[in-house]
Amino acid sequence: MTILAEACNLSKTHPTRKGPLQAVSQVNLCIYEGETLALVGESGCGKTTLGRLFLGLLPPTQGQVYFDGTDLSTLPPKALRALRRQMQPVFQDAAAALNPRRTVAQLLGEPLRIHKLCPREERPRRGRALLEEVGLSPALLERYPHELSGGQRQRVGLARALALRPRLLVCDEPVSALDVSVQAQMLNLLSELQSAHGLTYLLISHDLGVVRHSADRVCVMFLGRLCELGPREAIFTRPRHPYTQLLLESIPRPDPRQRREGPLPAGEVPSPLSPPSGCPFRTRCSHAQPLCAQRVPELREVDGCQVACHFPLESKN
Repeated sequence: MTILAEACNLSKTHPTRKGPLQAVSQVNLCIYEGETLALVGESGCGKTTLGRLFLGLLPPTQGQVYFDGTDLSTLPPKALRALRRQMQPVFQDAAAALNPRRTVAQLLGEPLRIHKLCPREERPRRGRALLEEVGLSPALLERYPHELSGGQRQRVGLARALALRPRLLVCDEPVSALDVSVQAQMLNLLSELQSAHGLTYLLISHDLGVVRHSADRVCVMFLGRLCELGPREAIFTRPRHPYTQLLLESIPRPDPRQRREGPLPAGEVPSPLSPPSGCPFRTRCSHAQPLCAQRVPELREVDGCQVACHFPLESKN
């Protein structure tokens, strides 16, 4: 498989009044061309920060991000802008991502103007084609974002990302603000566009139902570090990291008579301002042993997955 984007020893620290906050720590991750890689974890675990690092929207504190073999940190601003045509974001809050003072036609024409991809007279035609591609009527071109429904705004945001014909889309919670029925339509649209254009997705989500429907591989994060990485079915049926198992057991069940298996996690969620020594999950892990407090676990191969745990769970199969 061809590697499209890669993070090597990637870290990002934000300065705060209370001290440095480690948002992403020592991440090594590859995104293969044509796949959907899902980033999952609790709010504040570093998913969105990692996605922005892949896009070059944030400079890393340490490490490198490569896109198609090119180190983003070595590029001058003009070259980085040209490369950004190949990687585009799809934001969670489409209402905030779309300029309320611009019509849909102007929103779709702006990336074409900035990158000088077509003359002014051609932009309305390209706008109509983009709207049809995401399942919207060209009649919406003269409307403003506030005149659209939530699902329509999200599709316009997707159409704007597609205007530059990118290779990588970083989708940050693309359906979390939509109704359940609209979510399914949006996920099906993303799948159709991926097949039609050979797109690669980095899907950031806390909804494990969405991830199981859409992802090829799943990457689990906790407190800025990677916990587990592997094929979708292996992660959902044979989790080897205690935190992955906890996430799966937290999925709501429609039958109230079904009780949760296993012990409840102990203690409080650790603060990223003062993470625990060793394994960041050890203070809540029922399997923790003295070694977990002494040494940070490295990702290692376990039954076809990569697991950052000194004492991975036994497979139930």
